[in-house]
Amino acid sequence: MQVSPFKNCGAVVSNLQLATMTDTELVELRNAFTEYGLLFFRDQDLPPQEHLRFANRFGSIVVNKFFKTSADSPQIAEVRKEKNQQTNIGGGWHTDHSYDDIPAMGSILVARTLPKTGGDTQFANLAAAYDALPSDLKTKIEGLRAIHSNTHLYGENGLYRLTDLNEQLGGMDRVGDATHPVVIKHPESGRKVLYVNPGHTIQFEGWDFAESRALLDELYAHVTQPQFTCSFNWLPGSVTFWDNRCTWHQANNDYQGQARLMHRITLAGSALDAA
Repeated sequence: MQVSPFKNCGAVVSNLQLATMTDTELVELRNAFTEYGLLFFRDQDLPPQEHLRFANRFGSIVVNKFFKTSADSPQIAEVRKEKNQQTNIGGGWHTDHSYDDIPAMGSILVARTLPKTGGDTQFANLAAAYDALPSDLKTKIEGLRAIHSNTHLYGENGLYRLTDLNEQLGGMDRVGDATHPVVIKHPESGRKVLYVNPGHTIQFEGWDFAESRALLDELYAHVTQPQFTCSFNWLPGSVTFWDNRCTWHQANNDYQGQARLMHRITLAGSALDAA
């Protein structure tokens, strides 16, 4: 197994097949996941049952509240866009499941049907972004908590409900909010991480919306600088595995008239503690 850093954002893992890796390789992979928080794999043979087996070797699976599941398993979510659809799921920067009281640890995404062009996924490194914050901004956000929600996306009048994705979504009765520290201590690496995201973070606890928005926008502009982000080009056999506690991601919607289907398994995490 070889692990090669990818810019300042994740690492490429080669000389490893996820479906047949040994227990020793699994330990090495855990260490790489803790260190980099974002792993890219190519040329994988990972059919749905092997996707599930790998996920179960790594952790406990949590089922998404809103995505339709694959015919292969109720534990595999479909991230689907049909040829005739204009809107894609996950088209803006976000972190999976930050709206849950106990957010997801990681997500394992496998390419199933890819457009001929487009459909890349962008990622951001929130540990590196925190480290590079100006000292006065670190002081300003220290001790703050933020409210995360899914209602504005998946609720009755949510953004996705008003688009051509509506028929693919379920769980409208499961919307809700959660509150988390703005700066967390990563449960495994111990690093300080900026834990807010444009998709789900609404405002800071105890702040009004406008005041919150001004500071959030400043933080978001910082994170999306090129030195903290990267883009992954999907090919047949590609897999990504990211840590939701220290990354953002967004899916490019630049393949209109073409279909794209990804299978995602989400791994359960633990409550987040302030740094």
